[in-house]
Amino acid sequence: MISRILVANRSEIALRVIRTARDMGIESVAIYTDSDINAQFVAQADEAYALGSDYMDIDRIVTIAKEAGVDAVHPGYGFLSEIEEFAAAIIDAGIAWIGPDPTVLARLGDKIQARRLAESVGVSPVPGISDPVSGREVVEDFVASHGFPIVTKKADGGGGRGITVIDSDADIAHFFAAHGGEADKFFVERFIRTARHVETQCERDSAGNFAVVSTRDCSVQRRNQKLIEEAPAPQLPGDSDATIRDWSKRLFDAVGYVGLGTCEFLVEPDGRVNFLEVNPRLQVEHTVSEEVTGLDLVREQITIAGGGVLSPVPAARAHSFEFRITCEDPANGMIPSTGTISRLRWPLGHGVRIESGIVQGDVVTNGFDPMLAKLIVTAPDREQAIARSRRALEEMLVEGLATPAALYSDVISMDDFAGAPISTRWFEDSVLPEKVSEEGAAGAGGTANGSHAAMPATPEERISFVAELNGQRMNVTIPRDVLVPNGPRTNSRGHQPLRGGVRRAATAAGGEQVDSKGMVNSQIQAIVVRVCVEKGTEVQQGDLLVVLESMKMESYVYAPYDGTVTEIAVEGGENVAAFQPLVRVDRKED
Repeated sequence: MISRILVANRSEIALRVIRTARDMGIESVAIYTDSDINAQFVAQADEAYALGSDYMDIDRIVTIAKEAGVDAVHPGYGFLSEIEEFAAAIIDAGIAWIGPDPTVLARLGDKIQARRLAESVGVSPVPGISDPVSGREVVEDFVASHGFPIVTKKADGGGGRGITVIDSDADIAHFFAAHGGEADKFFVERFIRTARHVETQCERDSAGNFAVVSTRDCSVQRRNQKLIEEAPAPQLPGDSDATIRDWSKRLFDAVGYVGLGTCEFLVEPDGRVNFLEVNPRLQVEHTVSEEVTGLDLVREQITIAGGGVLSPVPAARAHSFEFRITCEDPANGMIPSTGTISRLRWPLGHGVRIESGIVQGDVVTNGFDPMLAKLIVTAPDREQAIARSRRALEEMLVEGLATPAALYSDVISMDDFAGAPISTRWFEDSVLPEKVSEEGAAGAGGTANGSHAAMPATPEERISFVAELNGQRMNVTIPRDVLVPNGPRTNSRGHQPLRGGVRRAATAAGGEQVDSKGMVNSQIQAIVVRVCVEKGTEVQQGDLLVVLESMKMESYVYAPYDGTVTEIAVEGGENVAAFQPLVRVDRKED
């Protein structure tokens, strides 16, 4: 029996797990970094322990789990959820791991192994080479057989990360310049331009019982990041629905999968199905599968991890959309925005659900993934769900940051969207170029109407605050005059970074790609994958300087002119803001 769970995550997914644990009578333990001490998920947990500065600190998390006396760990998604070393460390400590076995994580985490596994059980992956790239000639031979475009994928990427689309011989040259001796960490596939991204929410218990909870369509994407998801996947062509269900069972059975996971596919207009990957964890968009079936998938995870059997899966009874509310500005190329959430109003009403870890007054920084919240809207059928979604998006109010809520409302109102999503490229190729520059596209969704209740005042005679005692977070209430005799009250809140990995972020300097002193600046918020030059390197115009990754896609930064590299301002793994300095290049004298 699981009676006490440590949640090895933060923000909305940590809250999601904590709430289900409470529904089940299970105690919850949160962990938090310094910046999250005042976060909502920390306050909601039964206990909370200081982690330090890194949600990826396996040793520290295991130590806390032992000290807190938990009998299970839930990893959420992101962070350590798919790291087999973490799962193994939890199990070795005698604690239940709420997820698939570490050996399963290892087999599915390497995408080359996953391709080979799929082929071994009669599941067809996207046409490609199920071996690491051994040299440029391998890629050129593949192009000779399949033509452009192709896509290179990092073997340990997954979730859309580590992807590079190659359209020409010049792109091949750029790829090998960017990755040098690390090309063997990639494999090659045919790039399918017109297909829908369809997935199955699956579960399997230790007795071998398997079920597909629902299908989902996640085709509205930008740079392979899902923006709008829905369940069930509408109007699947041919017999593709039966195929993806059958293939999902084969994949789960083949590895002895125990837990929840998602199988992802590309479905072409003629019904042809191409396997992409298995995500061995809870997905961000699991909520829509819950809404159309009534199941609590976190409860299912806990039940399975405790040795229980699957709950009966009802047939889909409705249609549900999830909208990822991010702090990205459609009027400015979807660049992440930061600042203080000065006003916040979530939509209400029948069929509306909010999953969020933020509150009014939070200060959003660029240290984490830009997702602020998830808006989930459900109705008896797809047409009614679209209408209800428009209403909910209009009701939503977020001031202080730009969000794409109004853009989403435009998207779901389009005739092209009314039948079924067209392809994974539709939003980025056809919708975004037209909509991002339209007046008002960056609106936060709806306008203020009605009154807003003020935050409750602290009673005059007492004051409450958060304190740490021996690394454990506690709420302390004492007579107010002890600390602030006759002083003013305040409701100010600390910074609220977003979900994701913690990386150092410097302040952007200027807004030009190259400043007057030769500093080449990043044009986007991104992660530095690789710095391709050293101080003193002689470069020519067009030579590769830095490889960035933003929204799961790689971007290349080139030398703007002939010259010499005189300063390197960043390093691999660093999170950089838009217009942050990268590399200084002194121009070669004519």
